[in-house]
Amino acid sequence: MTTLQELLPGGAALTEGDTPRRRAARVLKPARTPAGVVVSAALAVLFSLTAAEVVAALLGGRLGLVPIDRVADLAAATPWSHPNLQSGALVTVVVGLVLLGLAVLPGRARLLALGTSDSRLVIGITRAGLRRTLKTAAEDVDGVESVRVRLRRRMIEVTVVSDAERTGAMLRRAGVAVGDRLNGLGAIYAGEVVVRLRRKGL
Repeated sequence: MTTLQELLPGGAALTEGDTPRRRAARVLKPARTPAGVVVSAALAVLFSLTAAEVVAALLGGRLGLVPIDRVADLAAATPWSHPNLQSGALVTVVVGLVLLGLAVLPGRARLLALGTSDSRLVIGITRAGLRRTLKTAAEDVDGVESVRVRLRRRMIEVTVVSDAERTGAMLRRAGVAVGDRLNGLGAIYAGEVVVRLRRKGL
């Protein structure tokens, strides 16, 4: 189980219309660090080489790191209708839209939020940690031999493996055990708990 504790900027409490789920989603949303690092590094290298070439040209020399003359000649000789130019422009537009999407879309957080009494505090648990916790709760029920837990977007699917003859009451107890563990953790999860049975050996 992994926890994350983070105070909101300025110690702000919940605003009107805000909910613990929205606040947790805002705080726990994943950072776009890999994309940001790649774009920043590429731009830094490109601008540094260009600046070095410009400074060298102003001083009467040439570094040769960036083939400015060849690029300029190629640009002057290539019409706007050239297929390579249009393909390059299309690739640039697609890459730009992907980067904008990464910046705008929230993505899936690595942590699932847990409710707290302090409106300034957000605590999260990893998906793997929540699966293990719920699995342990269901396995403690009599008649259950093994359990598999899947966290879906709008549902927590608990698959119970058993060879017991009467399984109705056992499935209800497993569902209650999982629900009680969720409530005990204070998990802010919008989905419902669905318990399924799979016979041993099938």
